[in-house]
Amino acid sequence: MIPSNIVVHQQSKVLELAYENGKTYRLPFEFLRVVSPSAEVQGHGPGQETLQTGKREVLIANIEPVGHYALKPSFSDGHDSGLYSWDFLQFLCENHEALWKEHLDKLAAAGLDRDAPMSIAGGKSCGSH
Repeated sequence: MIPSNIVVHQQSKVLELAYENGKTYRLPFEFLRVVSPSAEVQGHGPGQETLQTGKREVLIANIEPVGHYALKPSFSDGHDSGLYSWDFLQFLCENHEALWKEHLDKLAAAGLDRDAPMSIAGGKSCGSH
């Protein structure tokens, strides 16, 4: 389902999505950044995910439509490779609480704080092996 209205709230750091059925969702920028569908975050297969930290203050610097199927946000930390399809955004809206808890649980299991800076040494970019 395609949102009927999209508002970027820089002050409260949330993306507001309103749908024709009257439902409105507010997704925090930090949440959108840590669940980015990009290969940089998700990897190229199961078990290749990169746990994201230090994104609490991230902003959406720019957001643009991609065809008739997705949004492409550019985040203030330079991340801009995630394409958020309408289906993926709806999934995030409907599962926000569970997905956020899952992220926090993964951080706890790794002994990381959500405000810890990203590790450069341990991180792999798309082209590196």
